[in-house]
Amino acid sequence: MSTVNWKPFLFGGLASVTAECGTFPIDLTKTRLQVQGQVSDSKYKEIRYRGMLHAFGRICREEGLRALYSGIAPAMLRQASYGTIKIGTYQSFKRLLVDNPEDETLIMNVLCGVLSGVISSSIANPTDVLKGVSLTAQRAAIVVGVELPVYDLTKKHLIISGYMGDTVYTHFLSSFVCGLAGALASNPIDVVRTRMMNQRAVLDGTCGGYKGTLDCLLQTWRSEGFLALYKGFFPNWLRLGPWNIIVSFGYSGSHALRTS
Repeated sequence: MSTVNWKPFLFGGLASVTAECGTFPIDLTKTRLQVQGQVSDSKYKEIRYRGMLHAFGRICREEGLRALYSGIAPAMLRQASYGTIKIGTYQSFKRLLVDNPEDETLIMNVLCGVLSGVISSSIANPTDVLKGVSLTAQRAAIVVGVELPVYDLTKKHLIISGYMGDTVYTHFLSSFVCGLAGALASNPIDVVRTRMMNQRAVLDGTCGGYKGTLDCLLQTWRSEGFLALYKGFFPNWLRLGPWNIIVSFGYSGSHALRTS
């Protein structure tokens, strides 16, 4: 059995912060798309953006280029804690269970991913909005429980099959596949989380907002349709793909140090 190594935490954190800087504008457009069109809140009732590219253009025209990085500082702070713990605990849990990556199974990786997602989100949550505590943990469990195991599984089978070796292209393909899986699994709860964290108190009492996770999900489904739960899906996927690519290449530096 392997002992816990500090290197996955260090390199996981550095890679996460770097990835956040590179993909933050995409995440901003995703958030703008997810909060618009809410019947229960007049502030977000208007459909301002027709898609990711339209959101990019309109934000730049109306708010300036710097608006695409509005809020980058707390996002980097969150990744410095959340990303560090998430990747570090995921890799450490796997090595505590098996010594060789070849011996890993999908069930084992999913379990390690869910645990690391919940732990990292719970510890890092003070850098997030407090009223989204449980939703943040739920989303983290789904994202990490799907994303990282799918990345490991895809890369493992691509290499074992002989179609691709351990190359840059394998990392790219595995990252986009796990990004797709993560976006499909997490987008509904991401929409709910984003809306609940952005809802405001209505002083005139005409609208009470969302009472909880299930209420927000049902209100969104009933008033806007099922596909509303997948608002921002494409920027979500396009963000997770490059994000995982940057993380995978950034984290790969730990292997070089580990063997040095």
